[in-house]
Amino acid sequence: MAAKVKKGDRVVMLAGKDKGKTGEVMQVYPKDKRVIVSGVNMVKRHTAPSQNNTGGIVEKEASVHVSNVAHPDPKDDKPTRVGFKMLDGDRKVRYAKRSGEVIDS
Repeated sequence: MAAKVKKGDRVVMLAGKDKGKTGEVMQVYPKDKRVIVSGVNMVKRHTAPSQNNTGGIVEKEASVHVSNVAHPDPKDDKPTRVGFKMLDGDRKVRYAKRSGEVIDS
């Protein structure tokens, strides 16, 4: 299965408390079908002090299911589905199904 969402992609949240927000994918977990998006789905973690940090309440991003994120269309920034096509017969690229624009540069 090819990855429709990759690290570094800009995505739009489709569901949940952060619906409509955009952020960059920081980490992808393909086995779990989850992604971590910067600034989205923030949770508070109570951490114990250690040699490296002072501890306390730390706010960080939690993972979201990949079905709850979508690529913004390059033309109008509305959420779009992603398809694959071959360019020049040998290069596989992702494209926005909404407008047909190529997402990969």
